[in-house]
Amino acid sequence: MARLSNIWSLGLKELRSLRHDRAMLVLIVFAFTAAIYSAATGTPETLHRAPLAIVDEDHSPLSQRLHEAFGPPYFLPPPRIALRDVDAAMDAGRYTFVLDIPPHFERDLLGGRQPQLQLSVDATRMAQAFTGGAYVQAICEGEIAEFLQRQRVADATIDAPARLVLRNRFNPELRPSWFGAVAELINNVTMLGIVLTGAALLREREHGSIEHLLAMPLSPFEIMAAKVWSMGLVVLLGCCASLWLVVHGMIGLPLPRSTWVFVLGAALQMFAVTSMGIALGTLARSMPQMGLLLILVLLPLEMLSGASTPRESMPEAVRLLMLAAPTTHFVSLSQATLFRGAGLRVVWPQLLAIAGIGAALFALALARLRSAIGAMA
Repeated sequence: MARLSNIWSLGLKELRSLRHDRAMLVLIVFAFTAAIYSAATGTPETLHRAPLAIVDEDHSPLSQRLHEAFGPPYFLPPPRIALRDVDAAMDAGRYTFVLDIPPHFERDLLGGRQPQLQLSVDATRMAQAFTGGAYVQAICEGEIAEFLQRQRVADATIDAPARLVLRNRFNPELRPSWFGAVAELINNVTMLGIVLTGAALLREREHGSIEHLLAMPLSPFEIMAAKVWSMGLVVLLGCCASLWLVVHGMIGLPLPRSTWVFVLGAALQMFAVTSMGIALGTLARSMPQMGLLLILVLLPLEMLSGASTPRESMPEAVRLLMLAAPTTHFVSLSQATLFRGAGLRVVWPQLLAIAGIGAALFALALARLRSAIGAMA
């Protein structure tokens, strides 16, 4: 009972220390608000409100139809400009795409003469240029096919022996912001769990308060457990608030009934990554060294865990190695619960894996802390 009281009191001390650390408080607020929103809405693979202009030299019903086909959310409402203004407008960077509809385009198309449209692309805007050309081509082909056949391209194959009907499950509108928000939330939870606990240990070492703890009847287990539960609780509360207010409220990801399973997984993830932060704190001698170690740890965890790149596209050796990282199982659990509504009966292997890895990391960090305290004593 006395040990639990010590752990509780030391944890409250860590929370009071964090309250006076303005830099860390700003980092926490930023990581769970602006960072997640910007990562979700600024996904580079997405074409969103790209500036496009149209040079209409045909002035036909078909050219009017093509003009009306472009608009939000992929493009801004396209203005009509003269052909002589194209070079100056693109040199000034006002438009990423300029679609030129040649004279007599509709007449030549109906006459079977296969006229061509010209699309000018500002390739210096690489994120939009790579995907925008395909969007423009698909929209033009669809509108032209519907104009010629008086029906949608998909309906033109109604007499074929077989038809491919696409149904997008779990994300019917194919919103990449949902995936980007959850991926960023997972990355920030991992990052803050490591940073806060490592910084808490280094702060005591730099301020000399670790010697005061050594003079008290406290064990390394109590010191470490206090930092784990206090810093883990802060990150977990921030994760839950961000999930409901930013990911669900602002970005619009619908939360299933099994969200509590995600919260349980996040709590176990906190147990694992805060233990990892303690271990890194014992290796580093200052915050700059801690920052260098974070680069070596966080980049593989974020890039190879499946949040940014599918694990199926990775080499077999990398996939097997990353199974020892808790973030890999947390990513799988988060996607299953938040996107597909999976319950406890589906994701219990990931929960057990995170708990087992967390226990191993806790034991390793405790051994490192005992060794470090023994050296200081």
